Amino acid sequence: MKRLSLLLMMIYSFGCQSQISSNMNENKTNPLLCDPKTGTCEMPINEKPTENASIATENKPVKIVYYTDPICSSCWGIEPQLRKLKLEYGDYIEIDYRMGGLLPDWSYNSGGISKPSDVAHHWDEASLHYEMPIDGNVWIEDPLDSSYPSCIAMKAAQIQSKEKAVKFMRILREHLYLDKKNIAKWENIAKAAQLAGLDIQTFKTDYDGKAKILFQEDLNYAKKLGVRGFPTLFFADGDNNQLTVYGSKPYASYENALLALYPDAKKKQFIAENALSLFEVYPTLAPKEYAVILDISYSEASLILETLFEKGELNKKSIKNGSLYSRK
Repeated sequence: MKRLSLLLMMIYSFGCQSQISSNMNENKTNPLLCDPKTGTCEMPINEKPTENASIATENKPVKIVYYTDPICSSCWGIEPQLRKLKLEYGDYIEIDYRMGGLLPDWSYNSGGISKPSDVAHHWDEASLHYEMPIDGNVWIEDPLDSSYPSCIAMKAAQIQSKEKAVKFMRILREHLYLDKKNIAKWENIAKAAQLAGLDIQTFKTDYDGKAKILFQEDLNYAKKLGVRGFPTLFFADGDNNQLTVYGSKPYASYENALLALYPDAKKKQFIAENALSLFEVYPTLAPKEYAVILDISYSEASLILETLFEKGELNKKSIKNGSLYSRK
């Protein structure tokens, strides 16, 4: 009973309340206008969760159902926290990546955003807030008409391999946020799939068939769980006790949710043998990711990475709002 009371007290639901009127949502909420204060890309229509919507654990003590979208800037903003969580508590968690369909089309006209070019400045602001590299000019140079193609592509990747699918989405996001590639176009999706090591022929077959069904299942499940924005992470244990972390939050929010459900989890501190060790786990890293994972300051991380680049030990991709490093 004491533990259950603790769980009920530790509901990590942040951001706007779910009971906002539909009229307010129609006037003010745009999924591409992500709010830095709540760390959330919020959908125009709030869904009420279905009673007893369950989350079944499988291979690990805690399951995390992670609702995201390849074009969600706030989701890109929590990459440092998620990567750290996987390193420190990967033995206890399994993450089920679900696609939210952030941008069905351009029927939205609210929050000061009525066309793709309106998103550009907002993404530049998000980049500065999250300290993650984002070039918003993709919305001027080669704007996306929907996030559905990339969501469906992610489901197609998951059919082949959950591990490769995570790699695939990372590549998709790097292409979008740094290279200004329109990831709604098949040629860009296929390139990312190839780099992720997916079988392209199978991938295309699934993309045109099974993946669309799986994506619709994700959308339906989101309604049952009451997903109202991205990122949303539902933590659940074997007894279906659930905690929700809504929006981009400090690392402690995710760690505390896990420990509340599974207090026996032991943190596995990442020990870096040298400054390049982390690149053996994650082939590309932004300074913010390097800093969060190693518990150092952003400025210290930037100095270390830049020094390694100058020594010729790292590659660097620089854009107007930051850099991404990779090992040679």
